[in-house]
Amino acid sequence: MKLSSREATSFFAKPDKTATGLLIYGADAMRVALKRQDVIKALIGPDGEEEMRLTRIPAAELRKDGALLLDAVKAQGFFPGPRVTFVEDAGDGLTDTIAAALAEWAEGDAQIIVTAGSLNARSKLRKAFEGHKNAYAAGIYDDPPSRADIEAALTAAGLANVSTDAMSALTDLSRDIDPGDFRQTVEKIALYKLGDDTPLTPDEVALSAPSSVEAAIDDVLNIAAEGKSHEIGPVLRRLQAQGATPVGLCIGATRHFRMLHTVASDPGGAGAGIGKLRPPVFGPRRDRVQRQASAWGMHKLERAMTLLLNTDLTLRSTAEVPEMAVMERALLRLAWMGRR
Repeated sequence: MKLSSREATSFFAKPDKTATGLLIYGADAMRVALKRQDVIKALIGPDGEEEMRLTRIPAAELRKDGALLLDAVKAQGFFPGPRVTFVEDAGDGLTDTIAAALAEWAEGDAQIIVTAGSLNARSKLRKAFEGHKNAYAAGIYDDPPSRADIEAALTAAGLANVSTDAMSALTDLSRDIDPGDFRQTVEKIALYKLGDDTPLTPDEVALSAPSSVEAAIDDVLNIAAEGKSHEIGPVLRRLQAQGATPVGLCIGATRHFRMLHTVASDPGGAGAGIGKLRPPVFGPRRDRVQRQASAWGMHKLERAMTLLLNTDLTLRSTAEVPEMAVMERALLRLAWMGRR
């Protein structure tokens, strides 16, 4: 049977231990892997793998020997307890093999967990699970984590006392970083708050949030787009010390101003344009992008992109130029342009 997004969230937290199997599919391999880890841990416990109650079968091996799956499902383990047979990276080509194992499954056999990439509604593998009376299929999409997802991650990490503002900060953070980084951040916060019963604050969330050269590049681009020319020099010095390159900065700036141009040039205005960005932007970043696009306007942004194109050609030319100085001058000109 097919699980809706809401049903899937509950199922992943507390899977049906009497089910025949579960298919988890989606384009984002990290999101799929995290959900699969949660389900398997809930089914066999934290010691299940050490007790050899988990059998992993890569799809490539199953293609070579179709009997591997049914043998693993029927095998009796040395340790007592529920067992799982996990097939990784399956596709429609393995439908017959997996469907046969689902049909032969009996109470006491290992539950069949299968992960796959993006599968459309016509997928044979999806239909095998969705049409089975005791198996489930759940799609994982690239939507931002829901409140329930975030609360489940907090509960798993042992974080119970979270202020309203901290929850808002975590929600915004979950939309800006990938799921794996978000889970690691929550675990880092839990370690930081170990033995501390006071409510989690937004400042503590910010202290544990991942920092990177990419985030610092975003900072300097926002500074330029908002006309804060006096802040560009110090931030560039710090970026240079972190290993950022002028060409990388130029590429990032071009991408940022092209995004602003997309928003500003929408016939429905910046408010309509911001909703058409792919990938979408959320939270405070969404408001900031919309504000910058409205302030610049389509025609001024076209001049900004021309400036960045010329800067990119200069940086990539064979002429010997002080590259970081060229990039700094371009950012300063952008800041001045935005204020006019």
